[in-house]
Order: sequence, then C-alpha cells, then structure tokens
Amino acid sequence: MKFIITGSKGLVGTALIKRLAKRGLKPSLEIDIRSNKNILDIQKIKLNEKIDFMIHLAAFCKINKSVENPESSHKNNSDGTFEVLEFCRKNNIKKIIFTSSSRILSKEKNPYTASKIYGEELVKAYSQCYGIDYVIVRPSTVYGPFNDLTNRLMNIFIINALTNKEIAIFGDKNKTLDFTYVEDFIDGFLIAMEQKNKEFNLSSGTETNVLDVAKYITEKTKSKSKIIFKSPEIAQPQQVKLDIEPIRKLGYKPKTSIWEGIDRTIDWYKENLSKLNQKI
Repeated sequence: MKFIITGSKGLVGTALIKRLAKRGLKPSLEIDIRSNKNILDIQKIKLNEKIDFMIHLAAFCKINKSVENPESSHKNNSDGTFEVLEFCRKNNIKKIIFTSSSRILSKEKNPYTASKIYGEELVKAYSQCYGIDYVIVRPSTVYGPFNDLTNRLMNIFIINALTNKEIAIFGDKNKTLDFTYVEDFIDGFLIAMEQKNKEFNLSSGTETNVLDVAKYITEKTKSKSKIIFKSPEIAQPQQVKLDIEPIRKLGYKPKTSIWEGIDRTIDWYKENLSKLNQKI
C-alpha cells in the first residue's frame, strides 16, 4: 500500500509515520511547510506511481491566531483541503483520511472551526461525486514528548514551568479540556484508517480541569511559576469532553492517564529544553 501524508513533521505526523513504519509502510511523499513543501502547491507534483490513499494532517490550528487573521485558516485549511482533494481526484487516489477538529462540535464558532466544517463537507462531497472514500478524525488537544512548534497548551505550560514564567489560563478555575496523549491518539487513528466513509471523535474521553493540569505541572517541575487567569479567548469553548463510543466499539482503548502523559512529556522537555528554540 502506497500513501502520501501532509503535515508529516508535526506531533501527530511524526508519531504516525513511526508507527506505520512498524507495519512496513513508508510514505511515498511527505508534504509539510516545515520542509518547504506547501499543500497549496500540491498540483505541481507529478506522480510516478499509483497511490492508494492520502493522509491529510496539515492545517493551521491556532484558533486565537485565526480569529486575529481569518485568512490564515482559510488559505491553509479551506483552500488547502480543496487542493488536496483535487490532487486525489486528478490522480485517482481512492481514499483520504482527513484530520478535522473536535472544536467543530462546540457551540462556539470561529474561522478555524468554519474551515474544518467546510473540509468535512468537501470530503463528503468528493466521496459522493467522485467516489473517493474517506475517514474523518476529530482530535482533541493532542500532546506528548515532542518539540511542538505550533505552541499548544501543554507544551506552553511545561516550558513556562521549567523556565519559571507565568502560566496563563484563558478562562476560570472551572475550564476543562479533553486531553489526548499522542500514542493513544495514534492507536485510535490506525483503527479509524481501516474504516470507510465514517467519522470519529478521538480523545481520551475524559474531561480534565485545566487548573489541575497547571498545578500538577508546577509541582512536578518544582516551578516558581505563578498561575494566572485571563479572559476567555474569543469563540473558544470552556468545557470540552468528547463522545468516543463509536471508536471504542472498534477496539480503541486509551491507555495513558493525563498524569502519566504529562510526566513523560515533562521528562522529555527537561532533557531537550536547552536545544529548543521556542517562541511562546
């Protein structure tokens, strides 16, 4: 089986490629802006072999930045997904695994969630019109031991704790998220990949208080960081928990507790912090 993957250099892409390699599968092509390959330029690529499926992970995923600049999520997510699907259609790639977002399930709407809703509908449209099978996966706050250049909540909290900087929670003491350890996410993703014309929420299925996470990180790192509260960011949910029963029924079982996952991630950052060039 031959496949192409976009977003291959990110947290999920890197972990997924490693796991697929254990199954004897290597990508025929990787497309990632971090290696100077932009999905918006995908039509320029000429294939010399038959590709069985496309894994589309690449996206602009910072909601607050998409609110500041709606063009960022529109071009990378809406236009990007269109270009990827057109590439599949023109090159007779018969299946796409599309990474959407659990945020589309919340009542809060913003340019990012709009781009992901559009992506899901476009994937379904290309299925009905051009016979391209699909799987839609909706992640929730994936984290793990990795230099995550997108600067998501978990790595910001840990780096700030290790450097004794303030840890800001955008909301109040009741704010929750459904965190997903990356290796658990890959377990579920591999199950979902085998399905046809289905959509799955993929997380730990556990609602966790963000203040508890911040306190745990400061305690584990013996940090002097002060935890502060700021106003909720525009159009971002304050309570998040996903229904993952459909993927559970197929055998998905998250193995890593939030605290164990944080411990592993802290250990990695302790070992690698001096090598990183982070801008938070």
